[in-house]
Amino acid sequence: MVTLDADFHAMLALSGAVRPSVVRVRIEGLQAQMLATLLIKVLEICADDLEKGAMVSVTENGARVRRLPLLG
Repeated sequence: MVTLDADFHAMLALSGAVRPSVVRVRIEGLQAQMLATLLIKVLEICADDLEKGAMVSVTENGARVRRLPLLG
């Protein structure tokens, strides 16, 4: 799942779930082609984590991966 919504990350973290994996894009104003290119790169780099259950947060400075479920 891909989202721009911060609330989804929060609900997933609080639920203790291990799925679904989610990529949150925290970059505003991306054109469709730029977003598609960014997502392809993120999926290539984070594929193993996303397959196992993870939250990925993408900013202009890079991506942060947190494996699910989040503990404490």
